[in-house]
Amino acid sequence: MEEILNKFAQFAFLASGLMLAAPASAADYEVQMVNQGPGGQLMHFEPAFVSVMPGDTVTFLPTDKGHNSESILDMTPDGGSSWKGRTNEKITVTFTVPGLYGFKCQPHFAMGMVGLIEVGHDTENLNALVGVRLPPRAQARMFELFAKTIRGETK
Repeated sequence: MEEILNKFAQFAFLASGLMLAAPASAADYEVQMVNQGPGGQLMHFEPAFVSVMPGDTVTFLPTDKGHNSESILDMTPDGGSSWKGRTNEKITVTFTVPGLYGFKCQPHFAMGMVGLIEVGHDTENLNALVGVRLPPRAQARMFELFAKTIRGETK
């Protein structure tokens, strides 16, 4: 009986090690580009704030026509990639470098169509993003999104 228990313990130990070594699969998040958000806000990313882990992807969907998604100059972490989708283009971005990434719809940037992606719960570059000058409506909206990351929200 003791030999059976020993074998079982060895098996359980090996199985737990395999489970820890198995890579977690990356998740894909979707952000819709819409003319009107759920709260009535015109020209909106839904959701406008997304918290992901390194290796995850975000797919920007042109739900309504006339929108694009692109990173905002100086609003990506050091070593992070920027992106620029064309108008009406579905674009998928993989995030590997932790930090905050600001993004916009270029045609509706001045109207406040901006968003924020938090990668790996890392907010180290928040102060740098706060210092980036944006059009007034975009700035106001971005500060609302900064508040979400400060509060630890995930959506």
